[in-house]
Amino acid sequence: MGKADRIGKMFGRTMAYYLCTSFLAILTGLLLVNIIQPGNRSDLAITVATDSVVKSAEPISVMLFSQVETMIPTNPLQALAEGDFLSIISFTLMFSLSALLVGGKTLATVRDGAQAGFQVMMKMTMAVIALAPVGVLFLMLNATALNGTEVFQPLAWYMLTVLLALLFHACVTLPLIVKFLARRNPVEFARAMSPALLTAFSSASSNGTLPLTMASVEKRAGVKNETSSFVLPLGATINMDGTALYEAVAVLFIAQHTLAEPLSLGLQITVALTALLVSIGAAGIPHAGLVMMVIVLQAVGLPLEMQGLILAVDRVLDMFRTSVNVWSDSCGCAVIARFSDGNTGTSAT
Repeated sequence: MGKADRIGKMFGRTMAYYLCTSFLAILTGLLLVNIIQPGNRSDLAITVATDSVVKSAEPISVMLFSQVETMIPTNPLQALAEGDFLSIISFTLMFSLSALLVGGKTLATVRDGAQAGFQVMMKMTMAVIALAPVGVLFLMLNATALNGTEVFQPLAWYMLTVLLALLFHACVTLPLIVKFLARRNPVEFARAMSPALLTAFSSASSNGTLPLTMASVEKRAGVKNETSSFVLPLGATINMDGTALYEAVAVLFIAQHTLAEPLSLGLQITVALTALLVSIGAAGIPHAGLVMMVIVLQAVGLPLEMQGLILAVDRVLDMFRTSVNVWSDSCGCAVIARFSDGNTGTSAT
């Protein structure tokens, strides 16, 4: 009973850390995108009808309630047919929790079926992603032919905004957390985690980096295996600080570039909450954030095809945001280790 209680407390602390850091990352991104306004840095604009955009005149409480209401599935099959992703996610969560409560052979069957379906869908998704560079090439050729090289100016500002936000979160927010919550030297801890961070940058995959992340945390940073083996796999699945930040900045950039009026505070709150939700559900694979962005665009009524604006630079940004994801997981592991067993570890030199 004592072990179960300890695991329960560790789970609660881990979830609290992951949700808080992801939300801080989103706030950082929203602040910088509103200050820099990369979507307004060019005379070029792709105007779309504002009728499809969620009405901004409604009170924030009404808008948030409306978003919560859309998450309650009335017909799962209809949600699948219409691409209502929030309802699909909600139904999947309820179905999974119900399967856990049933347990036994039923749970094993559901788990095996879900794993098989995931592998098949991943194979299909990666095949589509493999063809994406060809589509991006012709998309950019068409845009350049119509508008000249000026089309790249807002993209450059967009990249700068995302990179500055990621840099602030990785070099200011997370080190402060390590310093005051984990009671460690952030520079030494970063040095200990450098093999995992470099691998995350080159592979753009949190899941692919997980074994090296665990090895670095345990052998180089001195965190116990019982903590790292619980916190890091969970973090690789649901803790995506960089992805959450990227989703929020990208959607506001698209809104700035395509709408005559800026998104209201209420809609930006909707973007923040939806970005937090989809970052939890994003897979730890390359371009996962780009795939999940459809949900955030849909939440505020922006045209899904506008996602093509940022395809050309997504791969580069994916490498940086994956590194931030892994760095946040590692910092979280140090924080949970300190609160679970008082471990402040020793970093390798």
